[in-house]
Parts: sequence; structure tokens; C-alpha cells
Amino acid sequence: MTKLKIAYSPCPNDTFVFDAWAHGRVAGAPRLDVTFADIDVTNGWAESGADDHDVLKVSYAVLPWILDEYALLPCGGALGRGCGPLVLTRDTATGADLAGRTVAVPSERSTAYLLFRLWAAEQVPGGVGNVVVMPFHEIMPAVRDGKVDAGLVIHEARFTYRNYGLHCLADMGEHWESTTGLPIPLGAIVARRSLGSETLLRLADAARTSVRMAWDDPAASRPYVLEHAQEMDPKVADQHIGLYVNEFTADLGEHGYAAVRGLLTRAAAEGLVPPLGPDSLAFP
Repeated sequence: MTKLKIAYSPCPNDTFVFDAWAHGRVAGAPRLDVTFADIDVTNGWAESGADDHDVLKVSYAVLPWILDEYALLPCGGALGRGCGPLVLTRDTATGADLAGRTVAVPSERSTAYLLFRLWAAEQVPGGVGNVVVMPFHEIMPAVRDGKVDAGLVIHEARFTYRNYGLHCLADMGEHWESTTGLPIPLGAIVARRSLGSETLLRLADAARTSVRMAWDDPAASRPYVLEHAQEMDPKVADQHIGLYVNEFTADLGEHGYAAVRGLLTRAAAEGLVPPLGPDSLAFP
């Protein structure tokens, strides 16, 4: 088989998960041609239908638009507990203080955005005034500098926001977990259905083996992780991996699938995404 084209982010959790596979250490796995791209970019590629990647890391929030063309792999992605997006402000505030205000978000096709909208529907009377999309690494400076009233942040920002003198108004993951009891579905691995069932099963096996190899020998992935971690402190990179790579990365399982369907069902009820079909999440 020729190399499969795959796109995932340079974030530590993705490079940790895919290191062994990307470097040919997973026996029998298809060889990979890797592209690094922010998840908002890969979401757009998946939605456009014109992209030529075979496998993509996308947000779970984009699944309702792409499941006709792509299958959700039951492994390789990011779900978890205590790892949700945060709403940050310059000053101590409450949800009610966001009414009519401007909030920066990393994407309108992200799980973070869906969690924020579900939270705001309960906590912000009348809703926020304006939502602006900007790259996630620009959000905290924008809040600090008063360019926006609040920011929805993801990834390692939950460890570094205090460096910007910011306050955590609310933890979207905490709200989700307390109201549902389910883990937080963040990033998914999808592959083109046109690859066929046999190849899709091979891809799932390769992803699962790659993450288990990373757990067995974390030092092996360290050069790859730090090479692409955008000068992140190694300790922060380790915290990032610890939060986002867990048992759901190896296998979604019953609770993982319940979390995905729960998020997308609630979001559909709010008119944020199209409804899922009854077999949309089936694999392969």
C-alpha cells in the first residue's frame, strides 16, 4: 500500500500518540505521510470534501457534517475528565457578566464551542453579545489587552493562563461532567470510508498499538513531542499528555461513545449541529 496521508496537530498529545506509527515502529501498519495542522484547519478540510488526506484529527463537534464521508475510529482521539476548555476574563466575573459581551473562541466547529454554548444557554441571561474566532494562542493576550471581554481557551492554556494575569470564570468540562457524568469528547480521529472496512480496521489497530507503545516507552516519543511543541515547557508538555492521552485514547468504549452521542444530541437539540443518524458512529 502507498503511504496514507494523515493530518494531526503538533500538540503533545497527538505527537505522543502517533510517534511510533509515524516513525515506522508499528509492525504491519500502513506507512504515513504526515501533515501538521491546527484542528480548525483539519475541521475545514474534512467539511470541504476536497481535501486529499486519508486520516484526519478533527473536533468531535464537526462529526455531524462529515460522517457520510468519514468513519470515526474508536481510538487515537482525545476524551477525558478534568480537561475541559476554560472561559477566562481579566477580572473576577460570573456568567451573568458576559451578557451582551464579546467572547473570543478558537473555532465555531469545536467541542469547546459547543460546550461553551451549552453552558451559556444556562448561565448567561440573554446570551453573549458577540463571538469572534481567533487562533487559540492569540486569545489570552487579547483578553489581557482588553480587545475582548472573555476568551474560551483550550489545550495547555489551562496551565498557563495565570501567567497572563487572567481569571477562570468557568470550566466547561467541569460543567459538562457535573451535568452528565460523562467524559469530555474533544478530538476525534476519522478516516475516509472509501478506504474500505479492512483498511479502516488496520488503521484502528495501528493507532491503538501506537498509543500503547508510547505508554510502554514514553522516552521514545520525547524528541518528536518536543520538536513540535512550539517551545512549550517540557513539564507543561507532560501535563498536556497526561490529561489528553488516557484509556479513551486506546478505546472509546461504552462511556466514550455515550459521551460523543450525548454531546452531539444536546447540541442538536439547541440547533447547533445537525442531528446524528442512528448508525452514524458505527465502526467500520
